[in-house]
Amino acid sequence: MLGSTGQVLRVFVGETDKYQGVLVYEWLLKKAKEHGLAGGTAVRGIAGFGAHSQMHSSKILDISANLPIVIEIIDMPDKIEQFLPFVEEAIKEGLATIEPAQIRLFRKQKN
Repeated sequence: MLGSTGQVLRVFVGETDKYQGVLVYEWLLKKAKEHGLAGGTAVRGIAGFGAHSQMHSSKILDISANLPIVIEIIDMPDKIEQFLPFVEEAIKEGLATIEPAQIRLFRKQKN
């Protein structure tokens, strides 16, 4: 895997978006782990807008903000491609992109 060109699957959703009663970002990360993908992370944005052009932000006055969540999942292109049906199933509103990633380091600490 090291030195290879992998892919980053990047999915943009709202933090309150749910699928099958579970937050979308949690559901996708769990599925990615179950399917043995190399890694995944969900990051909460402090502000953003999407298809509806409605601004969401973390300002104090905007208590009901549905802040943006970006889910990044990385692996080899064939594994990302096999995972896409889960993304398409879970995302009712959002955006998904795939970008190349040069894998320079991937290790875990030995016990």
